Amino acid sequence: MMNDGSALPSNHTDCQVVKVPHLVFFVLGMVSLGENLLVVLAVVRNKNLHSPMYMFICSLATFNTVSSLCKTWETLMMVFSDVGQLDSRGDSVRRVDDVIDALLCMSFIGCICSFLAIAVDRYVTIFHALRYHNIMTMRRAVAALAGIWALCGVAGAVMVAFCDAAVIKIFFIVLFLVSLLLILFLYVHMFLLARSHARKIAALPGSATPHRSLRGALTLTMLFGVFVVCWAPFFLHLLLLMVCVENPYCECYRSLFQLNLVLLMSHAAVDPAIYAFRSAELRHTFRKMLLCSDSPFCYKVKALFQ
Repeated sequence: MMNDGSALPSNHTDCQVVKVPHLVFFVLGMVSLGENLLVVLAVVRNKNLHSPMYMFICSLATFNTVSSLCKTWETLMMVFSDVGQLDSRGDSVRRVDDVIDALLCMSFIGCICSFLAIAVDRYVTIFHALRYHNIMTMRRAVAALAGIWALCGVAGAVMVAFCDAAVIKIFFIVLFLVSLLLILFLYVHMFLLARSHARKIAALPGSATPHRSLRGALTLTMLFGVFVVCWAPFFLHLLLLMVCVENPYCECYRSLFQLNLVLLMSHAAVDPAIYAFRSAELRHTFRKMLLCSDSPFCYKVKALFQ
């Protein structure tokens, strides 16, 4: 399991392993599960959201849903194991654990790929606005998502099957660093363009408010910052596992492994607030879903009480 002792330091250090209560993982898993399911249902139900950008957001939310569900189930298994109601050494439990770990790896890689796809989509929106609908068609978006899901599914299975191989950790780290650099390049380019536009508009007579593109660029900067804060500690842990095995200072950092997992799960809970709840169309859909104002079933229920 991803938060068991196998990834934690075992010797050569006086640092105590930080243990996060199961309740924290369970609550984070349930909150992120509910939020991301709400995003997926909103995109599926509202035809106005059937566009490439929202397809990528829906993909990200689906990966987050998978990771939240798996982590919640894994936490429940660990609770039952701790109270003696589940034999963690049994073959069936090990097979279930391998499936959960494969799905978790798949969802983590999928989140990175979906985040990159969203960055590319917004880059095309800003720099090729007039050709956006010709470049980013629904067919191409679906093909990109199919490729992402196929790649992540295979990668998740391979990573669990060969989890002890150093090349797996190298692949995970390289994927993160390459994606990070690409996203950084795209966002910096977008931010510079938005700031340039804002300065030109501010120089016009009667201009007193910041340009919308600058506010959008600031939002992108916030998205990138949250992504780095939540993901970088986990990949630093993987890097230290390879290049800094015996150093006591490195083992002290590795004792924080469960806190790194908390950050990863927190990102899954923060994603809907950043990507989805800032959209007026999504907020309108959420309101209709939560107030049950557009469902025939809800109309029938309301009619019964009138």
